[in-house]
Amino acid sequence: MIPSSSAFAPLPPGLRTPLVDEYRSIIQNYAERRWGPSELSGGRFCEIVYTILQGYASGVYPNAPSKPSNFLNACRQLETQTQVPRSFQILIPRMLPALYEVRNNRGVGHVGGDVDPNHMDATAVVGMCNWIMAELVRVLHALGTEDAQALVDVLADREVPLVWQMGDVKRVLDPGLSLHDQVLILLTSSPSPVETDMLWEWTMYKNRTYFKKILRKAEDERFIYISPDGNISVLPPGSAYVSKLVQSMNIKIRN
Repeated sequence: MIPSSSAFAPLPPGLRTPLVDEYRSIIQNYAERRWGPSELSGGRFCEIVYTILQGYASGVYPNAPSKPSNFLNACRQLETQTQVPRSFQILIPRMLPALYEVRNNRGVGHVGGDVDPNHMDATAVVGMCNWIMAELVRVLHALGTEDAQALVDVLADREVPLVWQMGDVKRVLDPGLSLHDQVLILLTSSPSPVETDMLWEWTMYKNRTYFKKILRKAEDERFIYISPDGNISVLPPGSAYVSKLVQSMNIKIRN
């Protein structure tokens, strides 16, 4: 099998690097349970894949991704290219608008239900992106389906997750992080507010007095909001802080 570093060798660096980076970003965000960023990355992924399909059909790959003024019409136009594999002509061009729609209208139109709609949306995004990546590898390198998927699995490989979860139990797997940072990471990985007692249990911290002091500090920083009933939500500055922290650690996450 070709090495993962050469998975998209036929593409120019201006397409190959953004494609792999965006795909890895989607997988990483999903593994961290950061549903919103996962969906937003899907939009950029669509634009890159569209540019690749257009370049494959014309025989000349652009040096960088382009964003069509009307994405749906542009994808429909790809269906007129009869000299390409059917997945490049029909399947992927019809999947891309669906991915784009989740990006543009995430969380919209969901009524009721006990499952967070952003989680469902992100799961759909990850599934479609996985299939598209495997199909790109299969066609560009003339590989069998199983070999193509195996190569994509290598591309998506990460180290252990920063946050582990089983049922209602969560743990930050880097014990070297400060209690302050662990609290913010745990809250960011949760799609809904977390009860104070549950958050304390997640941290495994023994000194409850100091734990509450850290919560007050984070609230003073406007990183979190503590409701009157003791439920804690992360605020936008807190989410931004965690994003910068993750980037500085150069964390790789396994889905």
